Amino acid sequence: MKSLYYRVFLITLAVIFASSVLGFLASNVYYHMKLKPFNDDKLVAIAENMRLYIESEPANMERYLRNAAALGYEIYVTDGQGESHFYGKKFRQQDLDDQHVAAVLGGSVYHGVAQFPNKPFISGFFDNRLSNTVGVPIRSSGKSYALFMRPDVLLQFGELRIFFALIGLLTIIVSILLFLISTRYIVKPISRLTDATKRLAQGNYNLRLTTRRRDEIGQLASHFMTMSRELERVDLARQQFVSNVSHEIQSPLTSIQGFAKVLAKGELSEDERKQYASIVEGESRHLSLLSKQLLQLSTLEQGEEALHKKHFPLRGHVRQVADMLQWQMEEKELLLKLSIPASVTVYGDEVLLQQVWSNLLDNAVNHIPRGRSIEVRAEEGPTHVNVSFKDTGEGIAPEHLPFLFDRFYRADRARERASGRTGLGLAIVRRIVQLHKGNIEVSSSPGAGTQFTVTLPKL
Repeated sequence: MKSLYYRVFLITLAVIFASSVLGFLASNVYYHMKLKPFNDDKLVAIAENMRLYIESEPANMERYLRNAAALGYEIYVTDGQGESHFYGKKFRQQDLDDQHVAAVLGGSVYHGVAQFPNKPFISGFFDNRLSNTVGVPIRSSGKSYALFMRPDVLLQFGELRIFFALIGLLTIIVSILLFLISTRYIVKPISRLTDATKRLAQGNYNLRLTTRRRDEIGQLASHFMTMSRELERVDLARQQFVSNVSHEIQSPLTSIQGFAKVLAKGELSEDERKQYASIVEGESRHLSLLSKQLLQLSTLEQGEEALHKKHFPLRGHVRQVADMLQWQMEEKELLLKLSIPASVTVYGDEVLLQQVWSNLLDNAVNHIPRGRSIEVRAEEGPTHVNVSFKDTGEGIAPEHLPFLFDRFYRADRARERASGRTGLGLAIVRRIVQLHKGNIEVSSSPGAGTQFTVTLPKL
């Protein structure tokens, strides 16, 4: 497997190479379009000065051209009839057409530098071929000559070429080294995250990562720590859930097993037999209810695809739930007040939302003392509908409120277990409300009653 350092090194080389090629192409295009005509005009001006001096001092022509070549110029002089002389460094290619020589002898100026072919990877500035020169006509000692010249780049700029080549080479080498060293600043935290991922996969959620950085790596480490803590919480919740389910199942099974053994002995009176059989039946019902609610929670975890939403009036929906609990309220002499306008409608799954109202109202009926009251109120806002269930019971201690919607949580375990409740009702309520993109809140204090408020969006 290729390491990240190796990949960074290859990418760095590729970037430097691509940048160099693109930079050279852009510079070469600029040379051909802007600098080449300017260079041609400058060389023509120098050649004209040479012509003026030679024509004014024809006796010094030979010495002057040798001195000019020594100063950094490549010069070719010809009369077009076989007499030709080169001064300075040799041209790499002597590719000058006779027609260009004849044109210069006829009085024209040759612009070979400006007319040099445009090539993407070849710069004419360094190509010392004879065709890549400028030419002017001269007369010396009564004869006509054609003078072609160009600068000897190696002689004039040889040291600068080495200097700039060293700058470029050292820049590339130092850039690569610094880039690889600085890459550790990026790669090292990623390596730590990789190791943390391995430990996380092994079930070790107690991770500590450096999150002091303020860049994307720091944010990633921070989010990773948050994910680790959440996974730890979920794992603990799963373990607690399994423990609770095992306990909830084991308790009734133990009772059923024990009383079944007693019933099997046959040494019981009729009243004892009926009592024990009644206990077995009650525990069986508890197991059945527990399995149904666990199955429902599993179904609700599938998400919104389990919902069948539609618009329906809220008042009749809650009234239907109240009718089902009427006999319990009459038995405890409870007063129910419905403050739900007939115009209020909600959008959701009728069956599931009915279970929400049923659970909340049933909780209130079972937990408040005889002779108290319950009020169900609905308020319709611009974007949401609020439905509250408020009772005048004894209230709930503050330390219990954060855990009321947890699975199997009971504020009064002895009383709830005796009533046959599973501790899953409010967990189911919260999940149904969440599937409707809503929210449920509880407020209570000892002696002041309890209020559950369900907020559902209007769609």
